[in-house]
Amino acid sequence: MDQISTMSPDAIRRLSDQATKVLLNKPNTASSTQGGWMMIATILIEAWDLYAIAFVLIFVKTDFNPTAFELGLATAAVQGGALVGAQLGGILADRFGRKAIFVTTMILFIILALAQAFARDIWDLIILRFLIGIPLGSDISNGYAYIMESMSKGKREEMGSRWQFMFGVGEVLSIIVITIMYVAGMDHSLLWRVALALGALPAVILLVGRLNLPETPLSLLQRGQFVKAKQVSKQLFNDSLDMLPNQNVRLPKAKLSDFLSVIWADPIKRRATIFSWISNACQGAEFAAWGFYLPVVLVLSGVGVSNNGNITGTNLVTALVFCLATVSGYVAPLMLSKIGHRGVSMWGYGLAFAGLIMGAIGMYYDWKFVIVIGACVLMWGHYWDASNGMTITSMVAPARFRGTASGFGYLFVKGAAFFGAFVFPILSQNLGNVGATLAVSLLSLTGFLAAKFILPEVYGYVDTEDVT
Repeated sequence: MDQISTMSPDAIRRLSDQATKVLLNKPNTASSTQGGWMMIATILIEAWDLYAIAFVLIFVKTDFNPTAFELGLATAAVQGGALVGAQLGGILADRFGRKAIFVTTMILFIILALAQAFARDIWDLIILRFLIGIPLGSDISNGYAYIMESMSKGKREEMGSRWQFMFGVGEVLSIIVITIMYVAGMDHSLLWRVALALGALPAVILLVGRLNLPETPLSLLQRGQFVKAKQVSKQLFNDSLDMLPNQNVRLPKAKLSDFLSVIWADPIKRRATIFSWISNACQGAEFAAWGFYLPVVLVLSGVGVSNNGNITGTNLVTALVFCLATVSGYVAPLMLSKIGHRGVSMWGYGLAFAGLIMGAIGMYYDWKFVIVIGACVLMWGHYWDASNGMTITSMVAPARFRGTASGFGYLFVKGAAFFGAFVFPILSQNLGNVGATLAVSLLSLTGFLAAKFILPEVYGYVDTEDVT
């Protein structure tokens, strides 16, 4: 008679819980760090795709002559696709494992990114950008689950909070490359196609780097694949989980309907998750509304625009702002051990609020220098306030729901980003740039209040919902 057949389901679950506790408290290793970087690097690809189109919209408009509605939809379509992909990818990752999803999403993104170069009209581009959002959203939710399951406490929080650093790198690279093509005199109809298709290049590099990554032992454990979980744990952490039998088992599949009830039952999980949803929504709309349209705001304000209408100066100012923001994104994770998640969020939203107020004042009085300073303050604050929402929602979730929790959290980022990108031009048209900027500042204020009054300090948190 085999070992498993003599054990009760409760006994098997207790062994699984014991192994889960061991894995969640493991020290970091070189292998787990490599996996973390491979996952967080997805943000660089997303940033390229999102910000490249901000710089080439003017050329898309010249080629296709879209309506304002169509142009807004082309801008926001990738966010709409990510809404679908985030939840779908999280659920599928919990069901089929992390690796199958993160390999599939990269392949799909490469194909769709290249296809953008061959769009025949604005609706081709809108549809392609919506489809691109699906693997992007899926990869983010799956990637955060991977980071939380493959790295040690503290380290996984730092890595998860590096998404703004990676976002800044992607933005700066896109600005520099597109500016070089523009200055070199590339035909504008070709430029926008090349710029959007170039996102496939880092995706190919990332796909190759991910092929040798293992599945996470926690994901295998939650699906009853004990034999493989023991092998991967040995590979990542040099621990073969000897408490587990050398046989696979059938464990009850986690029910999606249980997800919210489990989160709501624990006050720490509940408050941290509510904050992460609010924060993800506020920072998503905050950036999509003002940060995404920063080049447009600067051009309309005359910042960096030459007498003959050349926008190279505007691009360089924008690049410098995002270089500063990238530094902010690098610093934010380092501050977690000093001021915690609440401190990082409160400082971030506070500075973003101040920067938006400065920007509104600068535009009202046509003080170009104040507009630039306000943009710098906003971006420094934004790269702090946006750094940890996904980390928190993924970290506090039980392993069996982690992909689902990450995907659900990312819905708030992308839903708000879609709303912000689509609505900001309408607000600017009806309220003017000053009024629209003041309206966006209310998002930053909301995020600050949520961090102060809702978020419990969860730095170093280790989930214990399934652990006995």
